[in-house]
Amino acid sequence: MEQKRVVITGVGMVTSLGNDVASTWQNLLLGKSGANKISHFDATKFKTQFACEVKDLDVSSLFDPKELRRYDRYIHLAVHSAEQAIQDAGIRMENEDAVRCGVIFGSGMGGVHTLDVNIGGFGAGDGTPRYSPFYIPMVITNMAAGMIGLRYGFRGVNYSTTSACASSAHAIANAYLQIQAGIADVIIAGGSEAAVEVSGVGGFNALHALSTRNDSPQTACRPFSASRDGFVLGDGAATLVLEDYEHAKARGAKIYAELVGVGMTSDAYHMTASDPDGKGAVQAMKMAIESAGIEAQYVDYINAHGTSTPVGDIAEVRAIKHVFGEHAYDLNITSSKSMTGHLLGATGAVEAIISILSLMHQVVTPTINHADEDEDPDIDYKLNFTFNQPQKREIRYAMSNNFGFGGHNASLLFKKI
Repeated sequence: MEQKRVVITGVGMVTSLGNDVASTWQNLLLGKSGANKISHFDATKFKTQFACEVKDLDVSSLFDPKELRRYDRYIHLAVHSAEQAIQDAGIRMENEDAVRCGVIFGSGMGGVHTLDVNIGGFGAGDGTPRYSPFYIPMVITNMAAGMIGLRYGFRGVNYSTTSACASSAHAIANAYLQIQAGIADVIIAGGSEAAVEVSGVGGFNALHALSTRNDSPQTACRPFSASRDGFVLGDGAATLVLEDYEHAKARGAKIYAELVGVGMTSDAYHMTASDPDGKGAVQAMKMAIESAGIEAQYVDYINAHGTSTPVGDIAEVRAIKHVFGEHAYDLNITSSKSMTGHLLGATGAVEAIISILSLMHQVVTPTINHADEDEDPDIDYKLNFTFNQPQKREIRYAMSNNFGFGGHNASLLFKKI
């Protein structure tokens, strides 16, 4: 059977840089950081006291008061971004076969706030369990996918992907494969995370994974710089509407870009550390390029995983040089996490949308917070990391990389259309 082409017809997001796509994109181009002192809880005793929090988001119009209390914050963010994307795509369920419309949505940690409140309440009590009857559905990572399907009447494939920081990239990749195989016409794919909570920040601090630059939150995330000291945790969500090209064309849909290749691999190396040579990342990027049926030299831009961790950034740079050879020096490479923070299970979807917007507007957003004297001897600065300023250029194909704890790797390859 002939494989279907897969296009993006709608996008939605909420990040620390803005509560929609337009404001987030504008602030990315301006090189703004979303990092600030944590407001969700008192972090004064934590090693890290700042994060990239979502600001001034009102979701009361999306839920009645009972629903609002019954859903964790990560579900609020998911539905908010999905609403944007579905409206943007112009999907009308009265015109669709609901069984051919699905949802694949990722989250790395699910309902962290709900977990903290319920476990904390039990721990502070006399040992008598007093859990909310909604505790389990509020915590589990599949509930965002379930609620989006329920809300919009999508009755096709519906599940969640949980692979740490690759979760939403895996959601998009799996949606692509479903549509490519002719199983679905439309799939809502993305991810949501709301881990800026007591156990989220405390847990990552215990791993020594977070930056501790409490005196300068907005310059703390500095991917590919020698003084990088860990990632900045971020909240947010992003949703893409993936659609069969012929289906989109038949209904006159606006098309942002085409998803032409995906790669998914495992490092099989370590619980939390990257393979120092980036072997799994190499294979994921190669698979994405090969599945697209193009040569590596046609890729012009990579939205790197680029978390600002000492080991991870070096491993990804080595992997890029291995895959692209001399062409690596013609690429623009960027880490949007320098501005949005690391959204864990939502980061793949956020960065997929950034890659798509870069294709549309032919501009690469910057990697901020780099100083010329802040160079790591293990990183090749002849590569173009798009430091501190956006760059206009021709972009034919854009790649988005995401790698997660557990050795999960995912690469997505988008084409200008």
